Amino acid sequence: MEMNLPMKPTLLWDGECVFCDHWIRRWEKVVGEVIDYRTYQEAISDFPQVSAADCAKAVQLILPDGCVYSAAHAVLQSLALGRRSGRLLACYERSRLFRYCAEATYRFVAANRSWLPRLSRL
Repeated sequence: MEMNLPMKPTLLWDGECVFCDHWIRRWEKVVGEVIDYRTYQEAISDFPQVSAADCAKAVQLILPDGCVYSAAHAVLQSLALGRRSGRLLACYERSRLFRYCAEATYRFVAANRSWLPRLSRL
């Protein structure tokens, strides 16, 4: 399979998810233009190295060197690229316990994203 490499880091997210849309907008403000933010529904054909099924489960960060990160690892990588939370990425990469907790939290949020927006309004 031939890989398409983006010119700059690209974060693929679920454009049909209200929760995701809210957080991506906030993310853009924090991280800035260091990353391209594209819905996977619109961009999946540009990146054959990433499946739509993987994108439906979790955000995917594709770097210009071809590395692909998913879920919590993608979140922490993207924040570090934006010069935010580099320490959290270091913890993730060095500590199995931290990595487990981060991924478990991501899975919980992803599994409950249909009702979480209502909770955040409170």
